[in-house]
Amino acid sequence: MRQLYIGGSWTASASDDPIEVVNPATEEIIDRVPAGSPDDVEAAVAAAGKAFPAWSRTAPGERGKLLAQAADLLKQRADEIAKTIATDMGAPLGFALKVQTLMPAAVLASYADLAESHPRESRVGNSLVVKEPIGVVAAITPWNYPLHQIVCKVAPALAAGCTVVLKPSEVAPLAAYALAEIFDEVGLPPGVFNLVSGRGPVVGEAMAAHPGVDMVSFTGSTAAGRRVAALAAETVKRVALELGGKSANIILPDADLPLAVKVGVANCFVNAGQTCSAWSRMIVQRDQYDEAVHLAVEAARGYRVGDPFDGSTKIGPLVSATQRDRVIRYVNRGQEEGARLVAGGTERPHERGYYVEPTVFAAVEPGMTIEQEEIFGPVLSLIPYTNEDKAVEIANDTKYGLAGAVWAGTEEHAVAVARRLRTGQVSINGGRFNPLAPFGGYKQSGVGRELGEHGMEEYLEVKSLQL
Repeated sequence: MRQLYIGGSWTASASDDPIEVVNPATEEIIDRVPAGSPDDVEAAVAAAGKAFPAWSRTAPGERGKLLAQAADLLKQRADEIAKTIATDMGAPLGFALKVQTLMPAAVLASYADLAESHPRESRVGNSLVVKEPIGVVAAITPWNYPLHQIVCKVAPALAAGCTVVLKPSEVAPLAAYALAEIFDEVGLPPGVFNLVSGRGPVVGEAMAAHPGVDMVSFTGSTAAGRRVAALAAETVKRVALELGGKSANIILPDADLPLAVKVGVANCFVNAGQTCSAWSRMIVQRDQYDEAVHLAVEAARGYRVGDPFDGSTKIGPLVSATQRDRVIRYVNRGQEEGARLVAGGTERPHERGYYVEPTVFAAVEPGMTIEQEEIFGPVLSLIPYTNEDKAVEIANDTKYGLAGAVWAGTEEHAVAVARRLRTGQVSINGGRFNPLAPFGGYKQSGVGRELGEHGMEEYLEVKSLQL
């Protein structure tokens, strides 16, 4: 069984309870990590608290140099880490390398630069306004992007001058161990970064409630986010939440319909649909609806489900049996409520592994369960609309507001509609994801922003010095 990383050393957990890490493609146990305890959290928070005064006073440029070295090492180990993610999380190897590993390396490098360049002082009349690191940060991360989501929290926190206690997902924790090894190798001072693996109700809750933690940054389900926020409220600590989504892809009548459907299907199915910002609702003008359904079905048929290490695989397994069963329940619920299954379904595509066929539903009406709730699997719903106002109404009519897309004949038209959407990020005619732009949600999709300068601000306090 692996160890925890606390105070600059690998150390045994106070708990003897192991968590088995399972390869979702083969259903075989591939590793074991400690199911950490509240005592482990206590030790990690103490180490982070002890390290904070010196780290917060370290010159920003010096902090940036260490992060730059870590980014370089991450790139050097990218092939190895991508294989780890393909094995414990199930992402196809090419995606695991390009998106799950190299993108976090780029984000880490961006914060190496921002550590020094981000402004920390300004004048307001007779006041000097300064920004200071908030303190000890508890970072609680999910399994679907097991390295990227860690870097999105740890990199800005360290760049700002905070110290960190990380709890990675117990489902796919191995990339977090690789990052801890990298931080150790570059010589990050003891206690600046700490890793405690374990289960959310034990380790995660102990971190969120701990009085020595100044901020909690959490990514996961909306239900779990509510629990984290409630625990953190007891000590009135800052909370950043990146939660669920049910993002809408609005295709307006003057858009390039084949392109919009093709890109929309790809976005919905990426990472086997296990993406909080996936465009899982395709909203199409009624006169074009049947054509859009046909195009979506044809596109779905091109997505090969299989071994993450097979170069022809586009969709790997879901991360666990629990997740696969959850998705199957939603597919059944969609049919029960009257939606029409036009691609995929509940048949198991392989004898072993937690696989689900890419699935497309037509005849989906606003208010259906599959139209309202986050499924977190390769399931696309197509919803017709009659006019532009109705399209916007349907898009906004969920409790979520994380991402979305608008396709139109002109950028001006698409932007005008996008401005009406109550969501944190909108792709315009297929505009690419930008890892330097702020990412986060409206409504029950979360509080706060990650990435770029906005992500850095989450970890800074503001102080006024009256001169």
